[in-house]
Amino acid sequence: MTQIVARILAFRREHPAELGRFLRFAVVGTIGAVVDFSVLNMGILLFGLEKWLANTVSFTVAVCSNFTWNRFWTYPESRSEPPWRQLGQFFLVNLVGYGINQAVFLSLDRRVFATWGAWGYNVSKAIAIGVVLFWNFGINRIWTYRAIR
Repeated sequence: MTQIVARILAFRREHPAELGRFLRFAVVGTIGAVVDFSVLNMGILLFGLEKWLANTVSFTVAVCSNFTWNRFWTYPESRSEPPWRQLGQFFLVNLVGYGINQAVFLSLDRRVFATWGAWGYNVSKAIAIGVVLFWNFGINRIWTYRAIR
């Protein structure tokens, strides 16, 4: 545990802006998660969509929200870059994230939380979002927002 804390502190000294960016990214992700959960539950409970389809719609709406917030708040320096190129890169990263999200969400819902009803698919969704958070931040930072120092 001491080594982990030491590494975090060393990283923070070497890259002071990255911790703030990650925290802003996490706030944006929280907003996206609220959007994601809301649309997911509306899709399933109000519109009777299959879970995979409701998850697809909710994930897509959340990605649009996240791109906007990240462009204007997490990485405001990125506004000097063409938005369509960034959106394309962000979309491709999130397309892989969608695959990971869908696999985790559906697997947990069917195999682990199948008897939990609405709680089960919401817990499955929370875990899927948590897994994809690290993928999305890492790859978007390396590729989509690589010009930001």
